[in-house]
Amino acid sequence: MRGEQLKLLPVSLGCDKNLCDLEEMLGALSRRGFIITEDEREADIILVNSCAFIGDAREESINTIIEMAAYKKNAGDKGVCRLLIVTGCLAQRYAEEIREEIPEVDAVIGTTAYDEILNVIDRCLTGERVFLLKDINRSPLMEGKRFLTTGGHYAYLKIAEGCDKHCSYCIIPKLRGSYRSVPMDILVKKAGEMVEDGVKELILVAQETTLYGTDLYGKKSLTGLLEKLCRLEGLNWIRILYAYPEEIDDELIDLMAKEDKICKYIDMPIQSGSDRILKRMGRRTNREELEGLIDKLRKRIPGIVIRTTLISGFPGETVEDHIESYNLADEMEFDRMGVFTYSPEEGTAAFGFDGKVLEEIKEERREELMLLQQEIAFEKAEKMAGRVFQVFVEGFLPDEGVYVGRTYMDAPDVDGLIFFESDRSLMSGDMVSVKVTASKEYDLIGELIDEYSK
Repeated sequence: MRGEQLKLLPVSLGCDKNLCDLEEMLGALSRRGFIITEDEREADIILVNSCAFIGDAREESINTIIEMAAYKKNAGDKGVCRLLIVTGCLAQRYAEEIREEIPEVDAVIGTTAYDEILNVIDRCLTGERVFLLKDINRSPLMEGKRFLTTGGHYAYLKIAEGCDKHCSYCIIPKLRGSYRSVPMDILVKKAGEMVEDGVKELILVAQETTLYGTDLYGKKSLTGLLEKLCRLEGLNWIRILYAYPEEIDDELIDLMAKEDKICKYIDMPIQSGSDRILKRMGRRTNREELEGLIDKLRKRIPGIVIRTTLISGFPGETVEDHIESYNLADEMEFDRMGVFTYSPEEGTAAFGFDGKVLEEIKEERREELMLLQQEIAFEKAEKMAGRVFQVFVEGFLPDEGVYVGRTYMDAPDVDGLIFFESDRSLMSGDMVSVKVTASKEYDLIGELIDEYSK
């Protein structure tokens, strides 16, 4: 059966970096003639792009694979699926276990072999069962445009793969390999294609964006890349995620301060406020340095929104360590913050650390930190009343009769939204000016105040 006769359902799990890989595969599949569907009951092929970063993600991936297996043609009358394919981090880490324990899976493709998707499907259609893992430090690059799944007006641009930091809790180097930057000319070309197709916001992602170019050009080259991207006509915003604090230098700060297209927003994971725990984590900053960087960012980039993450219950974390994290979050008043309970990952240094923290204690500490952040975030939202923001329209809620959008302060899927009414008909991706009139928890409420641009 030829590709143009087949319908394929993509199921994306995990991070936006993983999503970029899936969109590369979907681009190749759509060019071959496969029809992308959202209905699992009509899908001839189901592709599960899996995650294995922490325990909850592994469990979600496994449950999703099993759920999709029920649509295999020989599993009953639930669907017509002929092939079930698993890609992504779970595929990389547990290929043999999937082979043995989930016989419904026809193919497993590792994190550095996704460019073989068409070949794998062709082989599977002949009845072969394929398990394809390649060198973990390989860099698959696919020709042609990605198939964007984010709605068309924003897209993620993965600028590097892998990581060399080897934080003691993190499995990523074993799943994604060492740090490998994508050549700048390739990134600018791909970005240009996306902008030509209507993308107005590019969100730069990697395991660590701030080290971009060190392996290719012998120096940090994120600012050089940003300068080139800022020249793209039709591009409104560039957002930077996953910037490690120790690598945020004056050159990057200066460029963010002066370049209007770069959102005054940075995602900067700190993980703990305790120097002792930071050292056990293998992090490369201490509390004094973190406080100094945050102060510098706020002074040099007025209006900057700082997002961060913390880990609760890391092995050896005492009550005193937790209080230090709490106090840091309280004093710094981060604009956005997420907290994850520590997940022990076999193959990491921290997996063998002593001082395990009970699950209920991890959860209690996470809850305390999140309640603190909730109070801070709600107060910050209340103070937005009266301010005017440029807003990307994300959609319309017909039951409530309001549009929903995002300001520069909010990354998709993880941050807040702004809700507003309009007598005009707006489309997703339109940019409008909205005056904030009130807030509701993490979100803002506003009113449209002038003409919009498309």
